[in-house]
Amino acid sequence: MTDALPRSTVTGLVWPALPDSVGASLLAVHYQLAQSEWWPAPRLAEASRGQLGVLLRHARDTVPAYAARLAGLPLDDADSVTAHWQHVPLLRRADVQALGDDLHSRTVPADHGQVIEYHTSGSTGRPLRGVETELSHFFFGALNLREHLWQRRDFAGSFAAIRTNVSQARLSGWGRAIEAVFQTGPALTLPIYTALDVQLDWLLEHDPDYLLTHPSNLRGLLLLAQERAARPARLKGLSSFGEQLPDDLRALCRQIWGLPLADVYSCEEAGYIALQCPQVPEHYHVQAENVLVEVLDAAGRPCAAGDTGEVVLTTLHNFAMPLIRYAIGDYAQVGPPCACGRGLPVLRRVHGRARNLLRLPDGSRHWPSFPAQDWLAIAPVRQFRLRQTAAERIEVDLVTARPLDSAEEAGLQTMLQSRLGHPFRIALQPLADIPRPPGGKFEDFVCDMDDPSA
Repeated sequence: MTDALPRSTVTGLVWPALPDSVGASLLAVHYQLAQSEWWPAPRLAEASRGQLGVLLRHARDTVPAYAARLAGLPLDDADSVTAHWQHVPLLRRADVQALGDDLHSRTVPADHGQVIEYHTSGSTGRPLRGVETELSHFFFGALNLREHLWQRRDFAGSFAAIRTNVSQARLSGWGRAIEAVFQTGPALTLPIYTALDVQLDWLLEHDPDYLLTHPSNLRGLLLLAQERAARPARLKGLSSFGEQLPDDLRALCRQIWGLPLADVYSCEEAGYIALQCPQVPEHYHVQAENVLVEVLDAAGRPCAAGDTGEVVLTTLHNFAMPLIRYAIGDYAQVGPPCACGRGLPVLRRVHGRARNLLRLPDGSRHWPSFPAQDWLAIAPVRQFRLRQTAAERIEVDLVTARPLDSAEEAGLQTMLQSRLGHPFRIALQPLADIPRPPGGKFEDFVCDMDDPSA
């Protein structure tokens, strides 16, 4: 990266020290990110190793939990860090909860700004309280700007978000980070727990240019809009986050509203993990300048392109609460180098968590898929959720436009048995609504036979 800006002696990264103008800082860092994304993969990896070494030494010296976890490892240079990296134990969600404040640094570098508290949604049943610095939060804003620019959004338009942790509101702009750089149109927010028909009415009334929501919520909106032959007239872009992306959702967006979908892989603890490539939509580019992502097989070895494994994160710039080799609980498929030419690592697909795996009687497991057209070809299904409650039993919560007849029920059972790859006993349970869990993230399949803390 360029030396035109002051270099932090703590992080080794070039960035404008706080409290410089947020807009100038974001533009400067975005300029550097616009260069680094095109670096060859070996150069990006080398830069990450240098930052990783600084982070590890800081964690060993100032974070009580890491004094023991990193004890005895040579951390003096990038080569020694690489050689001994596999000896650093994985950090799991239960570990983070148990360690508590012992994961907090006792000496946060002054030029990283104030320490900020955050909380995760607790979709795993294990909510977390964490802390980050103004610097690590600043990187969230810089990568948010990168995502908007990659997807070529018109900042003069209006941006609607239907999500958790918001109230119904009309805001003057798209958020502090974006407004610091661009003059934007308004932002509109609506809680995701709002009834689906009310959500669609709200969208039609406000007619935004862009919409952000969870994949499951977007699917519901699309199917309801198709049923009502409704479409917000100005809508020109859709984006999703927070859940596994169903196989058919991109095609559904184009079929019903004629729009592309840009998906984002993120989490509260690390911010943006991977952004959808603007040229190759099936690829997610790891945000390697800010987070180290490993995808590991069952033996803890790095997966090759095409293989699926457990996602393990290391946050490179949060010196208040470093998360080093944090097993987030997700699974992903490693992708090949991207045809777009960016050197950023590629995830080909982001799967759900282990609890989203179907368990077959022969012991094999896989992530099931339930395309919308399979349901709608049989019955007027508006929402569904499957739970595997026993080795041979699947319970299906089902919201439909009207009561189903016996032929439709039999058709759904046959379709599901075919999709699941086994003649499970299928129990259909009609409901008026399937409420979202407290964290707001919806899962269309959960294996209740698994221990959710595993």
